[in-house]
Amino acid sequence: MMKKYWGCLAVLLILSTAGWSLAEESSLPGESLSAMDEVVVTAGRVEEAAGDITAAVIVLDEEKIRLSAATDLGDLLAEQGVGHIQKYPGISTSLGIRGFRTDTTGNDLAGKVLVLVDGRRAGTGDLAKIATKNIARVEIIRGPASVQYGSAAMGGVVNVITKTGQGAPSFFAEGGLGSFGRQSSSAGFSGEKAAFDFSGSFTRERLDDYDTADGEDYGNTGFDKKEDASLNLGFEFLPDNYIRLIYHYFDADDVGSPGYLSQLDLDNYSEVGLESFDFIINGQARDGFLSWQARFFTGQDEYTWCDPSWASIFKRDTDHQGAQAQLSLNWENSTVTGGFDWVNYDIDANAAPMRSAYDNPAAFFLAKTRLFDRLILSGGLRYDDYEVDMKNDGGREEDDNLSTNLGAAYEVSDCFRLRANYGEAFRMPTAEQLAGDYVAWISYLGNPDLDPEKSRTWEGGFDLTWAAARFSATYFYTDFDDKIQVYTLPGSEQSYRNIGGATVSGVETELSCDLGAALDWGVEFRPYLNIVYLTEYEDDETDEDLLYTEDMNLAWGVVYADAEGLSVDLNFAYTGEKQVEDWENWSDPVNIIDCGGFTVANLSIQKQLMDFDRFGGVTLTAEVLNLLDKDYAYVNGYPMPGRNFFVGLRYDY
Repeated sequence: MMKKYWGCLAVLLILSTAGWSLAEESSLPGESLSAMDEVVVTAGRVEEAAGDITAAVIVLDEEKIRLSAATDLGDLLAEQGVGHIQKYPGISTSLGIRGFRTDTTGNDLAGKVLVLVDGRRAGTGDLAKIATKNIARVEIIRGPASVQYGSAAMGGVVNVITKTGQGAPSFFAEGGLGSFGRQSSSAGFSGEKAAFDFSGSFTRERLDDYDTADGEDYGNTGFDKKEDASLNLGFEFLPDNYIRLIYHYFDADDVGSPGYLSQLDLDNYSEVGLESFDFIINGQARDGFLSWQARFFTGQDEYTWCDPSWASIFKRDTDHQGAQAQLSLNWENSTVTGGFDWVNYDIDANAAPMRSAYDNPAAFFLAKTRLFDRLILSGGLRYDDYEVDMKNDGGREEDDNLSTNLGAAYEVSDCFRLRANYGEAFRMPTAEQLAGDYVAWISYLGNPDLDPEKSRTWEGGFDLTWAAARFSATYFYTDFDDKIQVYTLPGSEQSYRNIGGATVSGVETELSCDLGAALDWGVEFRPYLNIVYLTEYEDDETDEDLLYTEDMNLAWGVVYADAEGLSVDLNFAYTGEKQVEDWENWSDPVNIIDCGGFTVANLSIQKQLMDFDRFGGVTLTAEVLNLLDKDYAYVNGYPMPGRNFFVGLRYDY
């Protein structure tokens, strides 16, 4: 085993030195794929052109976010067909990519898809807690990213990047009303002044109970208040060197928790919150050879669930803190990045398994080089050390993991690029799985001999750009091993063990074309189509399809924008069929059923009504959600709202 890792380390050293030796012969391309010149930061933890990335990457830019009817990250990704959505009434949405899923319990270490905010762990896997109002873009890396970010990045990484102030100071205020008693108001600002830049927003919403498309009143599905705020402040203390403070806040009160529509509970509710603070120093030397970043962050995820009928309250607080430090060496055609990560989670609950803690220091090394002007090679190595602690009556255990990644891309021409990637990923066992000793209805014992869940992924694809059109396709194959499952010990106690695994493979494609630009219409008219199709998603032990995993996700539609201030986004999103456990009828001895297979359409229209020149302008927003009035549910037994409307006004100065 160690021979393999020493071999990977040797490859990385070759990558890091190859560019140095060839610096006189070639340079970073000025003629790379025009549609791939967009700068992204997620794949290599440094700024790089999307065309230099060997993995599958999706970028949702500020325009796409602005035109969407979505108000949180979960709804935004549901529209784009990125993966499998699991959404409940209230504030709970998880995302699945390539058969793996985020976790919504407040501990993102328990998931298998990782959510980042500005390049660090968000501290949650619940996408409904991340609002879109102050987001500049969302970068999605499909496939393993444990080399860059550690545990949980098996299916992929979603990096939410906050807006930074640019240009002259500006301000906006907006408000609107919609169906089911929806009320929304927002205000924000952005800009730069001397050495300072600033961006921020605040939004407050409320919602009454909604009706399903079948006309049934789904009681206890609204919320009294949902607030979110985002603030990003920067100061350039030296040329190209910055101090940055970032603050995020989310709070939702009296969020309905109705349970199944068929078994409606009208008084249960939850209180949900997420708060974080980042302090960042980053910069580069004037010649650009050295660049660096150091960060400290801290935050808290809060969840309280109440059942007044039984005077029952469940409360869980997850405090998280961490630090990042990295240094990059940038040659003319190569980049080497090394650094350290540290994250600590402290979970306190008033029910079993009560209190637990995680401590995770890690070191990583990433390298990339361009050879012969068209061949890109990349690789990475990361070591993670874990210590988990059950603070009640359990114990303390340690574990570690070593991950590797290798990739290549070749520009056949200025408009056609081939790429291939191999990556390893892992998810560390939770504290209760490793060191638990607690009672929750029955007794649970941890297993200190558990190994991390692991995956190996091979993928290949291509990117084709021509004029205003772009087509991208990727095939992937993932081998998932050491799956952690519950089993019964003698005496009816429960514990955990590594057993079995799964195989997941599939095809992902993206197609878009701005016909307005291609045909010189003077407007943007851009149809698009995104497809995720799983060719295999099978449990290795049972040879059965994985539960809660759709066979297909599609997103298609058209975006229109003209010089007169009119913008239209018509979006259709199809969720394929999947097999799930029918807990709504738990007494049925055969409780595996089929669900899914529906299409949801949303329409968003924005039209500038007045332009006051130097004094700003007023824009009208109109949205129709679930345009086709489709009866659908992301989770069996929890139908989503029927057709609903929203109208708002926005003033920009």
